[in-house]
Amino acid sequence: MDTLQLLINSFWPMFKAGLTISVPLMLISFALGLVLAFVIALMRMSKIIPFKAIAWFIVWVIRGTPLLVQIFVIYFGLPSVGIVLKPIPSAILALTVSQGAYNSEVIRSSLSSIPRGQFEASKALGMNRGQTMFQVIIPQAALVAVPPLGNSFISLLKDTSLVSAITVAEILMTAKGIIAVKFQPLLLYVEAAFIYLIFSTVLTLLQGKLEKYLGKHLVEKGVKSDACVAEVPAVK
Repeated sequence: MDTLQLLINSFWPMFKAGLTISVPLMLISFALGLVLAFVIALMRMSKIIPFKAIAWFIVWVIRGTPLLVQIFVIYFGLPSVGIVLKPIPSAILALTVSQGAYNSEVIRSSLSSIPRGQFEASKALGMNRGQTMFQVIIPQAALVAVPPLGNSFISLLKDTSLVSAITVAEILMTAKGIIAVKFQPLLLYVEAAFIYLIFSTVLTLLQGKLEKYLGKHLVEKGVKSDACVAEVPAVK
């Protein structure tokens, strides 16, 4: 009975930490990381050699080093050169850069997967490059990118547990605080894992709905537009 009561009493503090810290960290870092990823992807696809080199170097460094080490470099290392960041800004910066590097490859491969002939076909229909990108290329690339980006989004929620190392009071840090008082590490760590599982399951369901929506939207757009996926390759 005491064990059950402990689990009940500890559930809300950890769940609340997920709602107020872990999820906002995930949303902010993913949104900023997506913008950074798009910029890096365009730099990688650029014909300007310095841009390609800088983007390649960023991706190489971030993908080749552990996220926890990156968090420590930002939070504990930067103060030695006069840059002092509080725990949450440090966490956001580290998670954003990590997401930017990883997702840039997803975006780059998604854009590259669209046949080059669709640019030429869109031009033949009188569309400029901007219209082609936003009305033809990006909608198709988005459909290709959603599954891996969705997986990255869900993984980011779990990666927020790493920022407990710099005292950010998310789910894991809250669990550690309760364990320090109640001395029940097995039960409380399992409960923390269960709470992460709840959030991850919800995000997985939302990802599935988004994929269906984008697929339906793209089909409807194809039916109504001369620049649809099925028709564009046929234009020569």
